[in-house]
Amino acid sequence: MTAEVICVGTELLLGDILNSNSQYLAKELAALGVPHFYQTVVGDNVDRVHKAIEIAAARSSILIFTGGLGPTPDDLTTESIASYFNTPLVEHPEVITDIQQKFAQHRREMSPSNRKQALQPEGAALLPNPMGTAPGMIWQPREGLTIFTFPGVPREMHRMWRDTAVSFLKTQGYGQNSIYSRSLRFFGVSESALAEKVNHLFNSTNPTVAPYAGDGEVRLRISARAVSEDAANALIEPIDREIKQIAGSAYYGTDEDTLASVVGALLKAKGQTLAVAESCTGGGLGQILTAIPGSSDYFIGGIISYADRVKIDLLGVNPDDLAAQGAVSEIVAQQMAAGVKAKFGTDWGASITGIAGPGGGTDSKPVGLVYIGIADPDGNVAGSKYQLASQRERELIRRMSAAQVLNLLRLRLDS
Repeated sequence: MTAEVICVGTELLLGDILNSNSQYLAKELAALGVPHFYQTVVGDNVDRVHKAIEIAAARSSILIFTGGLGPTPDDLTTESIASYFNTPLVEHPEVITDIQQKFAQHRREMSPSNRKQALQPEGAALLPNPMGTAPGMIWQPREGLTIFTFPGVPREMHRMWRDTAVSFLKTQGYGQNSIYSRSLRFFGVSESALAEKVNHLFNSTNPTVAPYAGDGEVRLRISARAVSEDAANALIEPIDREIKQIAGSAYYGTDEDTLASVVGALLKAKGQTLAVAESCTGGGLGQILTAIPGSSDYFIGGIISYADRVKIDLLGVNPDDLAAQGAVSEIVAQQMAAGVKAKFGTDWGASITGIAGPGGGTDSKPVGLVYIGIADPDGNVAGSKYQLASQRERELIRRMSAAQVLNLLRLRLDS
């Protein structure tokens, strides 16, 4: 038995709404060990929903619909499913009562259009929605085919999935052999270079190894099918160790780790503090650092030194060096790092100065040129040069600049 996810909504096709429901359901199905090979997005149109059902029902035995359960005329999922299987819709009075009570809690009266949400195909079992007005259903319109429907609102769908669908699928024998995954995270190595080093592991069938890349970071996901998490971990561990040995210092964390969380943990473990001076990132590095809960234990603050006079007045950058080398230079990055460390009295100081674009670049200093400074607890100050994102993507350059700082700090703290 295989599952297929069908997301209904023209707004998804137009890109107005991010389709996070597909990602959520994919992970949930994998955790239950339910094979899942296809996903479909279809607009609010009965004929097109019929076509999606026709295709999906021919190749999958579990169809999971999200979206199109609201009270408006373009919410067509339930009636489209019922009409495809030539089954009448039946009104459920208990749903109307539930909707009325929810409206009353907000001192509002239920709109007549909400009665539509009480209609389900004859024979379908209701999936209660404790967080909204749109119930879903579990229905088996014919032997060997099970249909679930959920509202498109993610928090409602997540709750209904956990409360009802998971237990139902487990009664059908799923969840006995589940898929467990572990993601290893790397920075400072390209996807192709890492893939070449671990290429022999891609042929493994249980566990499997798959690469992912984005914004300078590479992930290798190790997935194992087993009867328990402990059994899966026993399969994953040898692969995990081999990959880490091959990758060396490029490996920085696992699963939900980030460069910022790893740097924070290292600073906290050493009882050390950090301050930052930023130019082209405009506070982005500080934002990433303070997004980590508990970062006030080690992150003291920062200075956004966008203008040269701020670099001179607050960070002590030498105006002669600024005039001779320019704001985007190694010596200025070094002085910014040392200056912010002294200003805040921290153990570490880090700085970024660069050309984020899309304009402002020259032949000698093109867009994407970034200098980073690191001042350490022993009084040493180092500068590093990077050429990032030749496509002149401003936000990507800013993100990558902040990531490079964090990676340099990680390597220095972990040495």
